[in-house]
Amino acid sequence: MTKYFFDTYALIEVIKKNPNYAAFFDEIVNTGVLNTIELYYSILKDLGEEKAKIAYYRFHESDLQISDEVIFDAMKLKLTNKQLSYADCIGYALALKNNLKFLTGDKEFKSMGNVEFVK
Repeated sequence: MTKYFFDTYALIEVIKKNPNYAAFFDEIVNTGVLNTIELYYSILKDLGEEKAKIAYYRFHESDLQISDEVIFDAMKLKLTNKQLSYADCIGYALALKNNLKFLTGDKEFKSMGNVEFVK
């Protein structure tokens, strides 16, 4: 059974109940603190502080630890993929380290390995 790392894009689509993400609504969420921070900001900007805090706390306990090894791997990825954000690189490295498929709709990841791309 495949387990997933939910990128910020995926977290937002789950919250919005995007039907393309329906297969993931009941999945156990694994994500990173940078992704929950990005999620908080996105919802704060669009829907206000109360809803942003609800979303943040809903997923915050699903944050995986970022080890030194993950940081080092993520920054190597960033060197070769300058269009990716630090948060994206760390999330992708976290997914690899934890044997999780990286779930996203970000076009930058569409052709990368270990990605479940859903728009």
